[in-house]
Amino acid sequence: MIRTQVFLPEETYQYIKIRALREKKPAAQIVRETLHAGMKQSTKKQNAGATLLQLAKLKGRGPKDLSKNIDQYLYGE
Repeated sequence: MIRTQVFLPEETYQYIKIRALREKKPAAQIVRETLHAGMKQSTKKQNAGATLLQLAKLKGRGPKDLSKNIDQYLYGE
């Protein structure tokens, strides 16, 4: 593991401490688990085929700039 340091708002720090006490885990483990869950959720992407199928279901009610920004809608670029 790599040791790192972050600055947290007081409210966030208190939340971590309370959750750590409640779950009987070290605060560092709570932070790691929460970061990991958040990263998994934010990186969950669909493949291009699934995105195209979703766009096809819109039946002409899609974004007006679809043809110009297709890559952004497909790949988030």
